[in-house]
Amino acid sequence: MKQLIWIALFILVALAAVGWGSGSWLRLSAIPEVSVVRSTDTFQNPSPSPLTVEKTAVLAPQIDRSRLWKHVENLVGERDGEVSRSFTRDYISQQLQTSGFSPELQQFDRGINVFAERKGTDSNAGKILVAAHYDTVPKSPGADDNATGVAVVLEVARLLGSRPTPRTLQVAFFDREELGLLGSLAFTGSAARLKNLQAAVVLDMVGYACRTSGCQQYPEGLTAQPFLEASGVTSPDKGEFIAVVGDAEHPLLLKTFAESGNADLPPVVALPVPLKGLLTPDVLRSDHAPFWYKGIGAVLVTDTANLRSPHYHQPTDTLATIDRPFFAGSAQIVVNATAQLLEIQ
Repeated sequence: MKQLIWIALFILVALAAVGWGSGSWLRLSAIPEVSVVRSTDTFQNPSPSPLTVEKTAVLAPQIDRSRLWKHVENLVGERDGEVSRSFTRDYISQQLQTSGFSPELQQFDRGINVFAERKGTDSNAGKILVAAHYDTVPKSPGADDNATGVAVVLEVARLLGSRPTPRTLQVAFFDREELGLLGSLAFTGSAARLKNLQAAVVLDMVGYACRTSGCQQYPEGLTAQPFLEASGVTSPDKGEFIAVVGDAEHPLLLKTFAESGNADLPPVVALPVPLKGLLTPDVLRSDHAPFWYKGIGAVLVTDTANLRSPHYHQPTDTLATIDRPFFAGSAQIVVNATAQLLEIQ
């Protein structure tokens, strides 16, 4: 009964919230071979074992900035209609195949997710998922929302896809986030997808920084000041940090991200959210939220969207508005944290 109450409350909040969310279309010479999986399972709680990470710092590979940027250039453009989303799925699938993955398509009502995994060396160690949504709102080229997130997940797949680790690496690209988290709800509705899943890392807008006083706002009801101070942010009214939002029940996941930066990267502000965000619905507007309500530790990595960017869901969300050094730094932080999460004690 308690779980049903949580799910009911989440659905009410999700229905009331607006989704967080490239200029040429992608024209691919060949459609990659992918297998199709239809989502039919009902919501279940897999009760995963507690997350553990390697105590010794893991040396993570360095991102390729030019490759990362090329992904965004290839993805930018409105990705709302069937044709544009199909081209985007083809691009994602081709890139995954180049990195050694065998992508699958998960069909659900009104959309299609792309999923792939690289098995870990320890079948009992569990899985780590890194994900981003690939659709846009109508009339927005979606450079930041969410071509940046998709590009980072593709770079994670390239860098860590051939790296042997105890845990399995999974990547997912969710469709129809902008219509109400439909892709991630379909994904988390499959008990098989959630089996032995230790953590989910969701990226939604990681390329915009603002450096003028007063440009950064914060979710109503969430006290961010102590966490800003802990991360070394000296100008909280400026948007020069990357936010990592997680539920307070999984502190180790947040701690891993908090420790994944360095002086050359953007500050990482790790924000624990109590009560799965029921008192702060503004933090439930992306694809991490369905994982929270399935008992899976999940974080949202974000530049805070409309709390910082005036280009959120606008035609001005273009390549010109991306802060390239900030974007590259955010990508490296995700790679660092993911490399650590793939290890175990």
